[in-house]
Amino acid sequence: MTLQLIVDYIVWSPNPAVFPSFERLRWYSLLFAFGFIISQQVMIYIYRKEGQDDRLVDKLTIYMVLATIIGARLGHVLFYEPEKYLSNPLEILKVWEGGLASHGAAIAILFSLYLYARKVPTQTYLWVVDRIVIVTAMTGAMIRMGNLMNSEIGGKPTGTDSGFVYARDSEEILETLRIPVLEVSAYKPDNRESELTGTGIVPVNIDIKIDKGGFSEGDLKATLNTDVKYVLTKFKSSQKYMAENPNTPLNFDLSDKGDHFLATIYTFGIARYPTQIYESASYFIIFLVLLWLWMTYKSRLPDGLLLGLFLISVFGMRFVWEYLKENQVDFEQGLSLNMGQWLSIPLVIGGFILVGLALKKGFKG
Repeated sequence: MTLQLIVDYIVWSPNPAVFPSFERLRWYSLLFAFGFIISQQVMIYIYRKEGQDDRLVDKLTIYMVLATIIGARLGHVLFYEPEKYLSNPLEILKVWEGGLASHGAAIAILFSLYLYARKVPTQTYLWVVDRIVIVTAMTGAMIRMGNLMNSEIGGKPTGTDSGFVYARDSEEILETLRIPVLEVSAYKPDNRESELTGTGIVPVNIDIKIDKGGFSEGDLKATLNTDVKYVLTKFKSSQKYMAENPNTPLNFDLSDKGDHFLATIYTFGIARYPTQIYESASYFIIFLVLLWLWMTYKSRLPDGLLLGLFLISVFGMRFVWEYLKENQVDFEQGLSLNMGQWLSIPLVIGGFILVGLALKKGFKG
């Protein structure tokens, strides 16, 4: 599948921490939390407009947060890496290490809202779900932007000189060299356009700021030539995102800046699709469409219509974008459809059934 939505390439290496000096606060967590905070305010507005007790939104939020986290985690464990986690169940609790599946979250949310609706006699199950999917689409958009800030769940190589080069992993590995590294920064060079070949292998410069620490230039050059070359060619993440030729000497310059040395590495990266952006934009558009439908018709909407449209559009787009996304686990290699696509199919079918039933009932008078 070919898609060209970027006309140039970007070397993408943001710090996943909001504040570099405070690593515990990360963009992913912040955007995840903002998604629920904004969702809560939108749901309060919806409840008030439809004459519902808005104090119930706090209760609803608790159900949603727990269902999203638990469902997404268990979904990843069961759908993608069951052998790894079931052999060591305590690893399941380490949510902060990553591994969340949106399909698992969707199933858990639908179940948790059933439990919620049983305790609220003024709201039917489909009434609640039809409203909650509006904000769920918006939250999904923010979570995908969090994935982008984490440089995770990226796309396949574009095969052109357009796309994102995910350089953060290589930067972090280079910061652990045996020499006293002060700072590592990957970026797109301004003067290497002649090295573009149209194949998706694009020039990338990496600046390594090094404390002198008693090292001579000769010692540093020898260490850089071996250690940096090893990092860029032997580490799995570098092999995945970078394109350093393992059969040639490392191309770099080393300059004395007075109180430190500066090594500039002239290497290459692999341009990939920024599928996090594609998914985020899709989900945000879906949020706007669902919100517009609710604002236009409100209580006249037939039960199940918004849920059906949500399942069709969100998981239909997920099915499409999976063609451009890198496989999440090794067993997906060589499959005609990956796990994300197989899990999307029944949800899309369910969406069509719900829309058909809703339209058969017609809009309420």
